[in-house]
Amino acid sequence: MSESQIWDAVDEYFTTHLSHDDEALRAALRDSDAAELPRANVTAPQGKFLQLLAQMQGARHILEIGTLGGYSTIWLGRALPADGHLVSLEYSPKHAEVATRNIARAGLDKLVEVRVGAALDSLPQLADENPPPFDLVFIDADKANNAHYVEWALRLTRAGSLIVVDNVVRGGRVAEADSSAPDVQGTRAAIEMIGSHPRLDGTAIQTVGTKGYDGFALARVLG
Repeated sequence: MSESQIWDAVDEYFTTHLSHDDEALRAALRDSDAAELPRANVTAPQGKFLQLLAQMQGARHILEIGTLGGYSTIWLGRALPADGHLVSLEYSPKHAEVATRNIARAGLDKLVEVRVGAALDSLPQLADENPPPFDLVFIDADKANNAHYVEWALRLTRAGSLIVVDNVVRGGRVAEADSSAPDVQGTRAAIEMIGSHPRLDGTAIQTVGTKGYDGFALARVLG
């Protein structure tokens, strides 16, 4: 077996025995494929990881930046109590339409709100509404703006909140200080902000799996 085949097999094994994806999740992926959305969703083990993080947080309010087809949204929404709330920001109206259907089929439409538009426009509007602090923020949108998203996450959270930034390895390119690629520069800026900001304490983990070589950053808000 090739290295990628081994990663796929391990992910399948973990999904079967630990992640327990169901028809609503599988249908979300099928509908996303049918609508020709990018195959950029998290894997089932990654979705379960996000769900467990939210549950360990006792999260009542979750912010997601980057909805895509709603697959990660469903995992996160299932961690919420009956009176919880998840706001998911999605740039593309087409993606938001697919996600809204997938979320409703999963029975989460009363807990999840998908807002359409550029996140850097939606975030100030959200802040103006003075929502309760978000207990967990999941950032999985355009990587060039990662540092801006972390800044907004800090404004909208509280001491003890968690911020997760997905896809930070960029195939190893994140280590290239001289890269001019916007996704690399944006990700490096976010990582360096997490490492230097007095209100953040965090780390980053490299991963392999069905999505290849990647990783995520995890930060805790200190105050």
